[in-house]
Amino acid sequence: MAELQIRDRLAQVDRERLRADLFHLAKDPLPFRKVNYTIPGHDRSTLAETDDYLVGRLTAYGYQVTREAVAVQAFRCDQSKPKQQWYAPPLPDDPWYTAENLYVERHGGSHPDEIILLCAHKDSQSWVDSPGAYDNAVGTVALLEIARLLAHYQPQRTIRWLWCNEEHRPWTSVTAAERASERGDNLIAVFNTDSLGGRPLADHAAGRHTNVTLYTVEEGRWLAELCSEVNSAYELGLEQSILQRSTPGDDDGSFVKAGYGSSVANLGSMPYRHDYYHDERDVPEGVDLVNVQKSTQLVLAAVLRVDRDGAPASR
Repeated sequence: MAELQIRDRLAQVDRERLRADLFHLAKDPLPFRKVNYTIPGHDRSTLAETDDYLVGRLTAYGYQVTREAVAVQAFRCDQSKPKQQWYAPPLPDDPWYTAENLYVERHGGSHPDEIILLCAHKDSQSWVDSPGAYDNAVGTVALLEIARLLAHYQPQRTIRWLWCNEEHRPWTSVTAAERASERGDNLIAVFNTDSLGGRPLADHAAGRHTNVTLYTVEEGRWLAELCSEVNSAYELGLEQSILQRSTPGDDDGSFVKAGYGSSVANLGSMPYRHDYYHDERDVPEGVDLVNVQKSTQLVLAAVLRVDRDGAPASR
């Protein structure tokens, strides 16, 4: 894809679409996205209703959605700990539920066996009644917007989307990563999109738009550096940095553990310092949609560059 075409795609990232999807998933009609909360009068959990919404959107864009069922439990709540760490392991006898991974893809033309994966956890915290706007409705809607923009794009490499669940146990990205490995999928790049724009309220008030790209093993450094490169090349205006994790973490970590070292996470800050992390006050009204739009553009640009150029031969 030529540079002008990439710039044209980036310009089409629609802030109002991001806003509409965000408010739907984190306010009205869905206050939460978890297996252990059902809106009074409804017969499906808010997480199942989230899946229905995403499937409806993706189907309207022309995708065929694959659902992958995973048995999960809700975390318990331990209020003796600091608020952001109230989650506690479920007991063996606690209820089990079915959560789903959702997949769509655009099949590659010249290199279909090389797969670029975008993932985001779509659930909110199972142990607290938080709307989870930053964590992680923003990542969910960012991937939905990228899917919309690439619905009629013919990639060289296969582009696959995964909406998983990380605020229940076990993380459903573990199942996704392990099954990808069992199939022998050649994932050349994994982009985890989580808490885009999540940063201290003081940075928000100061108008600072930030993004941090995390990688875990040396194999993923090139992908993190690419995220910084596209921020500069396409003048996205983010204060962009890269950091190496000491151990695998979050949904990208599930793929690192499964042998896919070219995995990164994009988020608003690290250490993560959003004031309302894992808190009932993590509401969509507090989200900086300009930052989310720019971070969505960064992920889209990096995906398009990997599709065009492939992964380095030396990785």
